[in-house]
Amino acid sequence: MKNRRLIVFVLLLSLIFVPIGAVESLPEWVKTVGAQIQPQNKLCFQANTFGAVGDGTTLNTQAIQTAIDDCAGKGGGRITFEQGVYLTGALYLKDNVEFHLGKDVILKAVDRIEDFPDIPTRVAGIEMSWPSAIINVIGRQNVSITGEGVIDGNGRYLWENYWKMRNDYDKCGLRWIVDYDCKRVRSLLVSESSQVTVSGLTFLRAGFWTIQLLYSSYCTVNGVTIRNNTDGHGPSTDGIDVDSSNHILIENCDIDCNDDNICLKAGRDADGLRVDRPTEYVLIRNCTARKGAGLITCGSETSGDIRYIYCTESQAFGTSAALRIKSATTRGGTVEHIYLNKVQTDSVKYIFNCDMNWNPSYSYSTLPTEYAGKSLPGHWNVMLQKVEPEQGIPHFGNIYLSDIRSKNTGTFIHCEGMEQSIIRNVEMKDMDIETEEAGVIRYTDNFSIRNVKIRVSNGSSIKEQHNTLFRIE
Repeated sequence: MKNRRLIVFVLLLSLIFVPIGAVESLPEWVKTVGAQIQPQNKLCFQANTFGAVGDGTTLNTQAIQTAIDDCAGKGGGRITFEQGVYLTGALYLKDNVEFHLGKDVILKAVDRIEDFPDIPTRVAGIEMSWPSAIINVIGRQNVSITGEGVIDGNGRYLWENYWKMRNDYDKCGLRWIVDYDCKRVRSLLVSESSQVTVSGLTFLRAGFWTIQLLYSSYCTVNGVTIRNNTDGHGPSTDGIDVDSSNHILIENCDIDCNDDNICLKAGRDADGLRVDRPTEYVLIRNCTARKGAGLITCGSETSGDIRYIYCTESQAFGTSAALRIKSATTRGGTVEHIYLNKVQTDSVKYIFNCDMNWNPSYSYSTLPTEYAGKSLPGHWNVMLQKVEPEQGIPHFGNIYLSDIRSKNTGTFIHCEGMEQSIIRNVEMKDMDIETEEAGVIRYTDNFSIRNVKIRVSNGSSIKEQHNTLFRIE
């Protein structure tokens, strides 16, 4: 590679830089992730015997919920359906229940948001009242959602409402709050729960996030297909969000959405700092990201810390980034021990994109002068709560990418820390990269690029500024 730079502090580097080794072999903690148990009771409760009708027009919320309640009341078992399309509002699963959608079964959300009652929850980093999901697992243990069937979020009416509100709010300087004012329906919420398994299902057209694992532990998402770009391109239709949760396994999933494909979150700004719950010990393997903002995204909600995230043996096709780490100067929190290895990409915008000042118009809450002195909704006041500067600065470090194969890449790397928050200990090695542009690295300490074969079509080299112990070998 032309114009290679080698900072000659060799003796000092040998003392300071510690090879990670962990990229070559899975760390010990990965053996502990995921659901360890699943419902064992074989009693079968067919929703149709409780009055559910799969004709695509009958509202089945009450009938299906009755089947769930009866199943749980008898010690658990399996909820099943005859083939058909089942229109429903919000459903609430209970302990020891397997909710099974067989082949040719479609659970379709009714297009009335009032059928999804508001509950206390967290959305986009703050705790507030928000509509229930289509399927809710709240404060439960030992629950499974399984099958070859479909959960159709039917979200187009919610997308259209958002874009209308967004247009109005943008004109008023309220970009920062519209995502919270425009309530939309998630497809699956797992909250304050453990030992939850989601497997085999296809999710379509989520009104908002597809699968959110919130304040939960020991959960598995396996073999799930997400297709949120069917019938349009819904805003904020994340694939899988791991939100202040731990010991999570995500594997064999195929995600096409219009925002983050697999996202690690831990709270936003003052409210996230108050809650202070990390996302940690998450293994992602054998997953495919298609359209979307990132195969793996950490943030932008980083307040409670994100750490020990390992993604391996995965692919990205047309995704914005293979690894994206983003935050803002009001978020705080630390993102560290992030591993990406054995990944193939085609037509991604970035291999590695790292930004501490992401999307300012959304990230920073400023009340327009015409609202001063007026009574404001509670969640507006939460968003407007000031964060002390020393609390608000995020910190990134210990980030490792290896064994990446890419073609048709836009930019190899865009990694920018800040003078007051240097990104520390980044290693990129053993890569074969075909890219249009090399990229930028700024404000880092101990950044290593080793054994990387890179073909840059526009002839550029990496622009590096304000870096300490930066080297290409």
